Amino acid sequence: MNEISIFLSGAISLASLVVALFFFRFWRSTHDMFFMYFALSFALECASRALAVGLQVPDSNPIFYGVRVISYGLIIIAIWQKNRR
Repeated sequence: MNEISIFLSGAISLASLVVALFFFRFWRSTHDMFFMYFALSFALECASRALAVGLQVPDSNPIFYGVRVISYGLIIIAIWQKNRR
């Protein structure tokens, strides 16, 4: 990984953490699982990016695509459960 790729992955990881904390704050005030699913999704994305930078593994590694599928699946589940009622 080159320096710019490491920097951008770190920035994405930090932004994902901020968004996860933002959704977690809304979950604490409303106790709506929609916000918890979004918080978990962004926390998982943060951990994935941070792990990729820490291990010096490119983001194009197939294991990280599996993590992203799970992360996006949480968002789909959140939207489905919210619209199911």
